[in-house]
Amino acid sequence: MPKRVDHDERRRQIAGAVWRIAAGRGLPAATLREVAAEAGVSMRLVQYYFGTKEQLLIHAFELGARAAGERMRLRFSALGHPPTPQEVVRICLLELLPTDEDSLLLARVHAAYYAAALTDPALAAADTTNPQDQLESVIVTQLRAGQEAGVVPAGIDARVEARGLAALAAGLSSTVLVGVRSAGEAVEVMEYQLRRLFPG
Repeated sequence: MPKRVDHDERRRQIAGAVWRIAAGRGLPAATLREVAAEAGVSMRLVQYYFGTKEQLLIHAFELGARAAGERMRLRFSALGHPPTPQEVVRICLLELLPTDEDSLLLARVHAAYYAAALTDPALAAADTTNPQDQLESVIVTQLRAGQEAGVVPAGIDARVEARGLAALAAGLSSTVLVGVRSAGEAVEVMEYQLRRLFPG
């Protein structure tokens, strides 16, 4: 019998090659030919699954976002109880920092996409669901829930704080990637901000 091909797994294999190239050499280096070589498949197969380079890059980006979301879900499951507002905000923000091999790869890939989007309008316009907006929305909801529970100061502006925390996470991640800060230092700064917002 002919071997059955897992098409989703093959797409993940090719997307993983995009990640490795983007993380090591930048997104412009992720040509169809280079991706095929990195994935150990033919260029024809890459074109079969992704008609254009743009489609390939968008799929790889979306897969990276889902991988980051899955890491967060695993952290929530490991708690063994429904997460508190503080735990939700903490996990969401700390998962954005490159503190281990997997999160370092995802952070480098995200940075490579961001840099490429600065000069590639098509790539910038392709992301219809802004992960930054989604993150801020989650944080706003949890800060307001914390205010209602009396564990977050009533006087703070939840939306402004959420924007600041998301920007802080992005900035800290960048400083770790370029070696200005260690992962431990980045976590320390984030934990400080979380203690300020959840003093109880």
